[in-house]
Amino acid sequence: MSFDLPRNVILPVDAIDVRLDPGPHPFAVENAAAIAENWRGEIEANPALFDGIVVLLSELAYRDRSLIGRCHAVNYSTFMLWRKRRENSGAEHAYAHAVLVAGDNALVAIRMGPRTVSAGRVYFAAGSFEPIDFRDGLVDVDFNMMREVREETGIDLSDARRGVRWHALSTASGTVIFRRYHVDAPADEIARQILAFVATEADPEIEGPVIIRHAGDLPDGLSPHMKPLIEWHFARAD
Repeated sequence: MSFDLPRNVILPVDAIDVRLDPGPHPFAVENAAAIAENWRGEIEANPALFDGIVVLLSELAYRDRSLIGRCHAVNYSTFMLWRKRRENSGAEHAYAHAVLVAGDNALVAIRMGPRTVSAGRVYFAAGSFEPIDFRDGLVDVDFNMMREVREETGIDLSDARRGVRWHALSTASGTVIFRRYHVDAPADEIARQILAFVATEADPEIEGPVIIRHAGDLPDGLSPHMKPLIEWHFARAD
């Protein structure tokens, strides 16, 4: 199966069957020495980095409006080297976005904090899939979405109204799976809640919220994959 899905187009997704393989990812095995060497340089440049566990894909395909794939748990140090060697690596990255839609239809994204790998970048609160996001070996994408939003912003989306389905956008840099989460509060109120939460954190992951009010409202530092998601939202009512 390898990686077989359309690129650079937003795809409707009715089912997600991405499973966690207990075996090591071939990329981690084949590049063990280079991973260790690269990690020494990474933590020297940014001592705040933590070598936790994330997942990397070894297969992903789009079939009959479904995403079908296999992934493996890897150390973050493996992920950091892969970012530099992703072409022809036999590995890809998938992650999820809860597209936070305020009661006034504005979008609420975040700007990453200065001590993170993505410092200054703007996107929806998100993080790589981790083993905690899997149920009986199958990824629970909505659990990941809500967990990451809560950890980064303090916002609880458990009572939010979800979009009827997921969508996905696959590019050369990875595949983002996204879904609208609608909350009643206006964007300014949500932003105040996020700022209040960030103020309580000893080492916040994000700098703060970013409100996007229309398709042309593109903030500095916007991650490249975000523009088509923003345009998609403001062009669609459902």
